[in-house]
Amino acid sequence: MRRLPIYFLIDVSESMIGDPIQQVQDGIATIIKELKTDPAALETVWISILVFAGEAKTLVPLQDVISFYPPKFPIGSGTSLSKGLGHLMHELSQNIVKTTAETKGDWKPIIFLLTDGVPTDDTTKAIEEWNSKWKKSSNLVSISVGSGADIGLLGKLSENVLKLENTDSNSFKAFIAWVTASIKTSSENVDSNSSFDLAKVDTDNLSTIDITKKDRKEIIDDNFVVLSGMCQNTTKTYLMKYEKRIEPTSFAGVEIGTKAYKLNGAFLVDETYKELSDGKKLNLTVNTEELIGVPTCPSCGNQTAFAVCQCGQIHCIGNEEVSTCPGCGNKGRYTSGSGGFDVNRTLG
Repeated sequence: MRRLPIYFLIDVSESMIGDPIQQVQDGIATIIKELKTDPAALETVWISILVFAGEAKTLVPLQDVISFYPPKFPIGSGTSLSKGLGHLMHELSQNIVKTTAETKGDWKPIIFLLTDGVPTDDTTKAIEEWNSKWKKSSNLVSISVGSGADIGLLGKLSENVLKLENTDSNSFKAFIAWVTASIKTSSENVDSNSSFDLAKVDTDNLSTIDITKKDRKEIIDDNFVVLSGMCQNTTKTYLMKYEKRIEPTSFAGVEIGTKAYKLNGAFLVDETYKELSDGKKLNLTVNTEELIGVPTCPSCGNQTAFAVCQCGQIHCIGNEEVSTCPGCGNKGRYTSGSGGFDVNRTLG
């Protein structure tokens, strides 16, 4: 039986932590639930989930809809799109059945690429390889989750580039419904129509975007600041996520806007965080005066999750007189001070 392979290549970098990654996880579960009620999808659709941050991995290998069980999504450091594309191409070369004189192979695979930020690596060679080997034999849909993705770069991968403007619950549910409808339409028409037709985009929140905009050259996603901390009591790693906002400021009687980052939340990560992180140390910093809000520790509940040791490690503190840095083991007393100071940030 000929298969219609569907691949989801999903950005799980630190900026996706919190509501975005939970929405993706819930959304994939919804897609599978809907496809299991569709006869055409049950007969043809096979699905795989690939994720990338600083590294890339297969979360769910290519399998039929009936066998598919929605996974839990991890988080990693960095946004290595080149490794994500490289892993995708490896999976395609290993799993796609090609048509021969004796047998018909799989239909053109459909890939949904979801990313919310800017790549933290050089994507030139990966894009060249994709365009020369896979672009014509695959249907790739690039989706910017929010407005932070590099639109010019996504346009180099595919003519199908869309932007999901808002990621609130209702908007994301509508987006998932669109993805599901696109898969259903493809599975229903695969015998009679070799062209690729996405479902109609009928919402203001999801739109096709101009792929002629200039590339951006940042190696870090400036839409978010993510800081990596450790619990003093459990030594577990957590991430503190701050989202960019423009604060109104008056200077010499003129109203201007200054950049700041407001706390989005603090989130525990598990051992897969290191597995999906590339280990790069770029000495990236942010000044604490740009950060608004301090969370409690998501592991032990200490009131402050933002104490900084002289070694640079961020960790939590409670009511103890002497605190121990879980990074270097140094002991000391912490006091609050005035003025800002630089702290290490992750690649985001």
